[in-house]
Amino acid sequence: MANDNLPGFISALLQSDIYDHPAENIKLVQTHISFVLLAGDFVYKFKKPVDFGFLDFSTLEKRQYCCEQELILNRRLCPEIYLGLVTITREGDGFALNGSGEVVEYGVKMARMPEDRMMVNLIRTGQVAREQIDALVDVLVPFYRQADRSEEIDGFGTAESVAVNVLENFEQTESFIGGGAVSREQFERISAWAKKFLARKQLFSDRIQGGYIRDCHGDLYSANICLADKVYIYDCIEFNRRFRYCDVASDIAFLAMDLDFTACRSCPITVLLSLVSARVIAVCRKCLIFINATGRMCAVRSGCLQQVILPWMRRLKRAAWKRRQNISNWRKAIYNICS
Repeated sequence: MANDNLPGFISALLQSDIYDHPAENIKLVQTHISFVLLAGDFVYKFKKPVDFGFLDFSTLEKRQYCCEQELILNRRLCPEIYLGLVTITREGDGFALNGSGEVVEYGVKMARMPEDRMMVNLIRTGQVAREQIDALVDVLVPFYRQADRSEEIDGFGTAESVAVNVLENFEQTESFIGGGAVSREQFERISAWAKKFLARKQLFSDRIQGGYIRDCHGDLYSANICLADKVYIYDCIEFNRRFRYCDVASDIAFLAMDLDFTACRSCPITVLLSLVSARVIAVCRKCLIFINATGRMCAVRSGCLQQVILPWMRRLKRAAWKRRQNISNWRKAIYNICS
């Protein structure tokens, strides 16, 4: 996008003199919902005035609210990164950052993380080791244990609520059939299998009763993790509760499938086994099927749910042997939901 097509305040933020700190070589990154400016040691994130149904940033008030929620929710995992709310104000014919004039936009100020330590980049260069996975799990365990649970949140764990996300994914991806990502036969097998699984309402009720439906991250994968001086997990979903209120198994499965998809082969099972040992989630055949049935598109990319699950089961058993764990009851662990 040419700079002359950008909002005026974004063009102003591309100039270093608007900042109260050194900001050379300012870089603008755009997503379909955000403007992100990398300015010196800081990042400034602004929401685009869009309404996609699943998110609504169409008014200044809604953008302000979502910025505030982004700070509150992400500070659960990395308060050091999320520094505060910023305003863009109109000053004469121009704009100012945190000025005294009329507020025309709200944004979030963040500390900038080293790009070479982003997990997605470390995976590409083969630098993700067991120690880093253990450190990641050490952050996730207390997060899930302390994550909010309520009657309202439990409501998002019912089969009917989960079906909203699952069926929406199929509706929104059907147009991609035959384009290289998924064939018609694969799509039909996955969608039919997922719909059949959604009919198992008692399993969903058991997960609710077990206390596994929590206020989670909602977008936990390697692009939102930085393995620097410590583990930083950021950019959770703030704009739609139904993407964040979910089974903890679903939340962690998104990361596990991402690691599998990005060829970080030893990581998915390591993550899952570590969380099982901490009693944060119950991993078993039913549960792994469940987390793949929650609409994560990694399952579609892998071609078939069962093609993903069965290899995971074999690796789970092998990993347990290698770690010399007591697996005399491994079949029970695989075929039953653990409380």
